[in-house]
Amino acid sequence: LAGVLVSLTGAACAADVLVAVAANFTVPAKELAPIFEKKTGHKLVLSFGSTGMFYGQIKNGADFDVLLAADDKTPKKALDEGYGVKGTSFTYAEGKLVLWSSDASKVTDGEALLKSGSFNKCAVANPKLAPYGLAAYESLKAMGLFEKVQPKFVEGDNIGKTFNFVKTGNADIGFVALSQVSKNGKFTSGSGWMVPEKYYNPIRQDAVLLKNGKNAEAARAFLEFLKGPEAAAVKKAYGYGAG
Repeated sequence: LAGVLVSLTGAACAADVLVAVAANFTVPAKELAPIFEKKTGHKLVLSFGSTGMFYGQIKNGADFDVLLAADDKTPKKALDEGYGVKGTSFTYAEGKLVLWSSDASKVTDGEALLKSGSFNKCAVANPKLAPYGLAAYESLKAMGLFEKVQPKFVEGDNIGKTFNFVKTGNADIGFVALSQVSKNGKFTSGSGWMVPEKYYNPIRQDAVLLKNGKNAEAARAFLEFLKGPEAAAVKKAYGYGAG
């Protein structure tokens, strides 16, 4: 009887957590969801897209409980403008930029490839909406190759769309997140080149509890889960820094 009562109490307390997830974190978030749900009984309702797009939606009343951003500026802005809950923001991951192709033999020395111009299209994310797009711009400028490569740009409004441009062959190379193309230190498909981190500012990805989730125990539980060992193992597998 006691076991039944505990089970019923847990079911009664279970709740949905609406999470806006930066596109680069799509695969890890999908892997983390069932672990969190099994551990807590709560359910994650995940939406994926660009951080800039999500912030526009949050300002217009979208009922997300948590924002997992692709940068650290947007959560800070959410706090400053009253859309976030003070004291809840932290860096949950540090992203890495990769020049990638779905062709397994296309990318060896990425910088040499970019200099040679021996590609048709290069996919990048919109730097105004997607921090990985900004990192791509910074990297090309640091290499002195921005003017050379820009005429071949195919632009996505988030890193998910940018990845799909390359995956489907609409661009033969593109700047994407390491987490999209690698697991446990190996490329899962195609070929890639890790862009040296000296070429772009650190991609610190912060999480923040939004005012819609202020009183939601389940949302706070998810943020704590993101700091824990199960989440750390998944993030490490996809190449994220500790944050």
